[in-house]
Amino acid sequence: MLQVQGLSAWYDRSHVVQGIDFEVKAGEIVTLMGRNGAGKTSTLRAIMGLLGKRAGSVRFDGQEIQAQPAHTRFHLGLAYVPEERRIVPGLTVRENLRLGLIAGPDRHLERERIDEIAQTFPRLAERMTQEGTSLSGGEQQMLAIARAMMAKPRMILLDEPSEGIMPLLVHEMFELFARMKRQGTTLLLVEQNVERALQISDRAYILDQGVVVHQGHAAELLADREIQERYCAV
Repeated sequence: MLQVQGLSAWYDRSHVVQGIDFEVKAGEIVTLMGRNGAGKTSTLRAIMGLLGKRAGSVRFDGQEIQAQPAHTRFHLGLAYVPEERRIVPGLTVRENLRLGLIAGPDRHLERERIDEIAQTFPRLAERMTQEGTSLSGGEQQMLAIARAMMAKPRMILLDEPSEGIMPLLVHEMFELFARMKRQGTTLLLVEQNVERALQISDRAYILDQGVVVHQGHAAELLADREIQERYCAV
């Protein structure tokens, strides 16, 4: 579904992603691992078209999208949940969810989609009229994920979804990701909670200083403590 070849990206003169190759097959969960500053978030932003200076090839479902703007990638079925969540102040939970459809072709399905979200996220169902920014950190993360799901994307890029969230909600979140996979959504995950991420992933790539230094099946990497300590220990 996603094929990245020779992807490079820059912040000003800083070459943060340095010609990496990887792929994500339809129906997989793939995790990008590595220490802070390894280039994981920059990789997601480059795939989504959110970095101005980038090079290489990004193909989504066989179509080259590197020259496409972010909103076009969204219409093709590629969604992104950033680490900072970006819940819009002053809007309720329901209104934040509506933003997930506002530019899409399925706006007439808004009520149906919100009903589906309410079933998937009971916590959000209880807070539909509450201002989104008043939710707890974990609930705001759920709202950001739910907003991305409103348009029923074929693939979601998730950046540090468990960051700053209480353990109970982290468990619920990873259960949700496994369920999303069973329902056919493909996920590319950046996550510091290496153990939980690998438990639900099919494969993983390890980044260090903007390059891929290791890759393998998730179960193999989960058992390899030496690799985890060398490249992923905070």
